Amino acid sequence: MNLNRFLKKCGKGLDVIFLKAKASYSQAGEDIIVDFLFGSLKIAHPTYLEIGTNQPKICNNTYNFYKRGCAGVCIEPDLGMVKHIRRQRPRDTILNIGIGITDQENAEFYLFPGLTNGWSTFSKEEAEIRKRDSGIGYQTLSVPLVSINTIMSKYFKPYPNFISLDVEGLDLEILKSIDYAKFRPEVICVETITFGYLNNSEKKITAIAEFMRDKGYFEYADTHINTIFCRKDLFDF
Repeated sequence: MNLNRFLKKCGKGLDVIFLKAKASYSQAGEDIIVDFLFGSLKIAHPTYLEIGTNQPKICNNTYNFYKRGCAGVCIEPDLGMVKHIRRQRPRDTILNIGIGITDQENAEFYLFPGLTNGWSTFSKEEAEIRKRDSGIGYQTLSVPLVSINTIMSKYFKPYPNFISLDVEGLDLEILKSIDYAKFRPEVICVETITFGYLNNSEKKITAIAEFMRDKGYFEYADTHINTIFCRKDLFDF
């Protein structure tokens, strides 16, 4: 590293310290946006439900809150990742399950290897798309399922302030399974694009925003990859 690059890195570090700049752990800064939103809502220590945690820190929408002393529930079907998450985030409740959208008690989980672990999904159709586009295969595991309403009833009173949802293809189905009459999280962040980043062919899933508007949420922010929804009744429009 040359001297100029070293001095620039030192300068950025000083900015973080003295200007109170915030580091993001999310894929595209979603945690910083959500943190700002909770500041507007006067919620200092939000609880969270993260569905599809995968990595405990990197590209994670809730680690920034965990680091500040918040706690919540992380859902991860891959047992190998669950062990890693439990080591890194001992205050959180980590559940080695999937979120069920029917009465089915177990489902096939299509697990991709190594650095492609984040592609893993309960959707065979999505798994086949990833396999076809990348040439990378997957293994199949049987994973127990629990409904999102059961999780919220058991672990939150009355519901989590923040839901982060990234399940590779079944996000809309899980959103539709929520009992909105009983559970009204203030903020929901959900992946809203199809798989396609290998050749920049991803498309926006407009049906998610349409459904959330119908349930009383509005699009607070969008990073192309994810959309952050907030309850409309919390703002004076």
